[in-house]
Amino acid sequence: MQVRRVVTGHTPAGKAVVVSDGPAPRTHDFTHIPGMATTMLWGTEPGEPIRQDGTDPTAQIRSQVPEPGGTRIVIVSFPPDSVYADPGFDPAAADEEGRVASPGIVDRFEPDNPGMHWTPTVDYLIVLDGEIWLELDDGARTRLHQGDTVVQNGTRHAWRNLGDRPATVAVFHVGAKRV
Repeated sequence: MQVRRVVTGHTPAGKAVVVSDGPAPRTHDFTHIPGMATTMLWGTEPGEPIRQDGTDPTAQIRSQVPEPGGTRIVIVSFPPDSVYADPGFDPAAADEEGRVASPGIVDRFEPDNPGMHWTPTVDYLIVLDGEIWLELDDGARTRLHQGDTVVQNGTRHAWRNLGDRPATVAVFHVGAKRV
């Protein structure tokens, strides 16, 4: 997946400028999950000031799940769930690859319920393309289309693509304290 990322900053004199314009550097097209791709566009750590010079923090980010007060923005393309049912699918290789591509998220997946997880974050999700289903604790599913949004308040959930083509979403993670 190629995502253009435009980053602004300031000159030493304080003038707003574009400091970079090009492909987002932290992108991963999965080998072991055909059609799955992730791009981490940006992130902030708790209490971090605005990066006036626009320097890229993504290479130093060790977890896609931010601490309370931190943020992440990620674009994810989910393949149809049928990919996981293919006889050639290797769950161990997919898990290993996911731990590299999406650190912090894959660690939270439930072994007995693939894809089900929760994070100590408030997530704002926008469906950019395709259809995806939000599944919650009781197995209830909500179908989402292009342009739909979800405010995910730290609940246990999974994303299911029951369609026949990839679904792409933008997710804004905001680290929060779970009470």
